[in-house]
Amino acid sequence: MKPLLTLVAISSLALMAYGQSNADSEKQQAFDALIKKTKDELVRVEGGTFQMGDFGPIDPNLKGSDKGLPYSADQDNKPLHEVTLDTFYMSPTKVTYADYDVYTEATGKDKINSTSEFEMQFRQDNVPAGVDWYQAKDYCNWLAKETSLPFALPTEAQWEYAARSGGKFIPYGTSTGTLEKGGSIPTSDDVDKVTQTGIRSNIAPYPVRLYPPNKLGFYQMGDNGYEWVADWYQFDYYQRSPEQNPKGPDDGGEKVVRGLPRGNGMGGRLTMERYHALPDIEKNDIAIIYIFRCALNGGSMRVKDG
Repeated sequence: MKPLLTLVAISSLALMAYGQSNADSEKQQAFDALIKKTKDELVRVEGGTFQMGDFGPIDPNLKGSDKGLPYSADQDNKPLHEVTLDTFYMSPTKVTYADYDVYTEATGKDKINSTSEFEMQFRQDNVPAGVDWYQAKDYCNWLAKETSLPFALPTEAQWEYAARSGGKFIPYGTSTGTLEKGGSIPTSDDVDKVTQTGIRSNIAPYPVRLYPPNKLGFYQMGDNGYEWVADWYQFDYYQRSPEQNPKGPDDGGEKVVRGLPRGNGMGGRLTMERYHALPDIEKNDIAIIYIFRCALNGGSMRVKDG
């Protein structure tokens, strides 16, 4: 019997080793695929000078009684000020759960938003991953480490410049520059059809490519979540913002977010609108609505242009 027991034990160990090897191989393939996809899909944004902030008073596209009026009543997106940016790259979409799960698997971190029924009902592979600012920063830093390329969260100025298709006078970062339900942004029915549970909610995230991108190739610049950027928030920062590649205040209590979750108001998707939130997700009300994408600084990187 001893030889038989020994054979069984050896076979079991071999099967375990094979299973582990297969799992490691799949993990490596997923990692390689994510890195390749991230680099291949980057959209190149040519640097330039633009008027950052509420450009309503100088928008040549406004006519009649609207001409010369601001787009927003808020004061933190004023005064309008000149900003010059170097060329950079940025991901066309927000980072999805599928992307983020590869990252947590590769780094041994816990899978996010998977411990409660509430979180799970919004969790799908192709919708934006809900994270805090530190988690977003760590993901972009991880990309930088793995690729030896300067990935980081985009600055607020980079985000607005990209949303406005290179700093043009475009009020909404959609395919048309306007908000058209069923045309450039989804209807409630559109979202209901693609969400996991079919529930009707003003915070339900939807697929990152559900509607066409803006003219530069960026999807959902102002919709489908509060989007983290690198900058600390300061109400009056625009009054002293440097012209060349501004990066926000040196410190602060909250971080800037751009855009809004679905259903939280049509005007909130304006490309110049600023919002702010505590960087720690535990101090924010609903984690799943804070999302992000990464940028790559430098215009001469050997990556595929969008």
